Amino acid sequence: MTYTGNVSRGSAPAVRELTGLSVTKVSVGTLDNNAYLLRSTTDGTQVLIDAANDTATLLDLIGDAGLAAVITTHQHYDHHGALADVVKATGARSYAGADDAEAIPVVTDPVRDGDTIAVGDRTLEVIHVVGHTPGSIILLYREPDGIAHLFTGDSLFPGGVGGTRGEQNFTSLIDDVEAKVFGRLPDDTWFYPGHGNDSTLGAERPHLAEWRARGW
Repeated sequence: MTYTGNVSRGSAPAVRELTGLSVTKVSVGTLDNNAYLLRSTTDGTQVLIDAANDTATLLDLIGDAGLAAVITTHQHYDHHGALADVVKATGARSYAGADDAEAIPVVTDPVRDGDTIAVGDRTLEVIHVVGHTPGSIILLYREPDGIAHLFTGDSLFPGGVGGTRGEQNFTSLIDDVEAKVFGRLPDDTWFYPGHGNDSTLGAERPHLAEWRARGW
């Protein structure tokens, strides 16, 4: 089945096969949070992005292959409601942005801009973006000889950056997203947000000035 990234709570997960990684997207919780299970296609190592809710759904998704780590994109509770239970059940390491870590349960590995997190023999790069929360992170995976993929949490969506409180936080977030994401990566970069459908940087780039002008 062709991957579209369109999921809703209770629907079947969407699976996308990349070079080196498979991505399984599922919607959980009353706010339709996206959780992403990444699996190395070389050695089978699994990492979960945002143990948001519905512990049983996530553990069923993980299955018997085990879980090396959970990465939490930011401190808002709807993105880590099942984290403690998933970590307890699997023994996984728990990663989060250093400036959000104190507000997230059971973080074992605070990370900062430019750090890397292994998914078996594959690597995710941490991009720290400030504004939605102080320690929000975006995760970058580059396919070997292929396109880039971003797991953006609530910092970037189709149609705009994530919600912020106050002009200073909005300016910080859109500045970081422009410089660290759009300024570094090409139009074919695919991104997977914390809620809703996926998009590409090419689809969103023409609207950056519009987002900045409207202030959200």
